[in-house]
Amino acid sequence: MEKLRIVFMGTPDFAVGILDSIIKSHYEVVGVITAADKPAGRGQKIKYSAVKEYALENGLTLMQPTNLKDEAFIAALKSLNANLQVVVAFRMLPKVVWEMPKLGTFNLHASLLPNYRGAAPINWAIINGEEKTGVTTFFIDDKIDTGAMILKKELTIASDENAGQLHDRLMDLGAEAVIETLQLISNHKVQLTVQEEDADLKMAYKLHKDNCKIDWESTGNTIYNFIRGLSPYPAAWFTLKDEGQEWMVKVFESKWIAEKHDLPLGTIISTKTTLQVAVADGYVALLELQLSGKKRMKTKELLNGVSFSATAMAF
Repeated sequence: MEKLRIVFMGTPDFAVGILDSIIKSHYEVVGVITAADKPAGRGQKIKYSAVKEYALENGLTLMQPTNLKDEAFIAALKSLNANLQVVVAFRMLPKVVWEMPKLGTFNLHASLLPNYRGAAPINWAIINGEEKTGVTTFFIDDKIDTGAMILKKELTIASDENAGQLHDRLMDLGAEAVIETLQLISNHKVQLTVQEEDADLKMAYKLHKDNCKIDWESTGNTIYNFIRGLSPYPAAWFTLKDEGQEWMVKVFESKWIAEKHDLPLGTIISTKTTLQVAVADGYVALLELQLSGKKRMKTKELLNGVSFSATAMAF
């Protein structure tokens, strides 16, 4: 068994769960690389990444390079004398970084590769109505999420599960996968599988405002999956128009009701306690939402203080 000296690279909460499992499994982490501090929120206060918070709490050697090709950073990374690098939810690495350690650099990706390569695999698996997903560890190469695979672990996606819930389960599964991968590498028992290339591969495109907007001309189940796939973050949204007023509405929870109707698509049916939107094959009931300028709340709570007319529409 070869003793591992690990440099860990990651930024968000998902990566913290993995780093914590490595530490608690008594592997030696000689350095942690995370994103530079950024101002966030209305006050633009400097915000540390979740991985930086963890590294500081646990007394780990920390680096926050803005340029991964910077000579000073490369020299500092070499000085750690790591023989393995582990990457979870970080950025694309230059070759000079990923080929540095003797035992290589591996990445944990939250999908069953080669499907859902890209920035948002957890969200897109739910949006596309997948019934299963998982995690994959693979050695990094010069493209994004294309390297030779070390191992995969699979789980079933519940039909009512949202992206936040799946995120947490995949973090736990990912921790198991990383520890098993470390054991395989340490014992020189890795058997690699080359990723197959296929024109029909599903991708996990980066999420932005435009591709998070609800299309009310879609089927109810498609919209239901879209909403839970983007909940709680960044959240599916639409524009509600009523008697000359407009609101941007984020939706966190919904229910599809299959029913025939002849209403224009996007028509909002409002009662004192419910909001439903007419779609191609029924209605989508909005159960939890947030109107611009208001807090996130259950629809029944929102309708205590807001009412909509019979001409309200969703766009």
